[in-house]
Amino acid sequence: MSARFRDLAAELRAAITDGTYPPGSHLPSESELSERHGVSRGTVRQTFALLRADGLIASHQGARRTVLAAPRVQSFAELRSFSLWARSLGETPSGRKVALVRREASPGERDALGEDRIYHLTRVRLLSGRPVMIERTAYVDRVGALVAGIDTDTESICERLAELGIVFAHAEHTLDAVPADEEDAALLGCAPGTALLRERRRTTDPDGRPLEWSEDRYLGDAVAVTVHNSVAASVLERQKS
Repeated sequence: MSARFRDLAAELRAAITDGTYPPGSHLPSESELSERHGVSRGTVRQTFALLRADGLIASHQGARRTVLAAPRVQSFAELRSFSLWARSLGETPSGRKVALVRREASPGERDALGEDRIYHLTRVRLLSGRPVMIERTAYVDRVGALVAGIDTDTESICERLAELGIVFAHAEHTLDAVPADEEDAALLGCAPGTALLRERRRTTDPDGRPLEWSEDRYLGDAVAVTVHNSVAASVLERQKS
């Protein structure tokens, strides 16, 4: 059942993106969606909560959900690949590999991954042909060897690795803003100094073993990020850079 509300949320996101439900319109009611999709009202409420966390809808008790807009919002409320997120918005994901090398780990990579040799991938990610993000990812050796056999321009690394038995289960994210350097600017087609959203991420498997350490840089005018938290279970920690 838990997967069903994500599927329904992806379907509604696509309908918002393609204009079926334009900004200011109302989504069908809980009862209408429940009957139409053959799911419980609890599943529909989970769907609405996810869309609200993504900044797509507003809701008030007793009222139908109002569509706010259709931004390209990347939510960290759940661990999803770039490709899955892009497709949920009706966009076509793709990539452009800049370099994949096996080398000695830097001190920071060694601390994060616990290995002396790693595979390092630099890749530009595109939404419907537009460069929006640079991935700079260090993989532990056993995972990097698998990544080397993946067509990283057309395939989702996370989805392909899952097929090979590598599951990205847990991640810790650190977000801040940085100016684009010369390399960033050349890869993203922006001016040096342009504000970029930087995400640093350490991902582990279900047993807590490190899989990757990544620094991703997003164009600020192309992608927004939302994190849903609560007093009971906060997932955010403010840190001084």
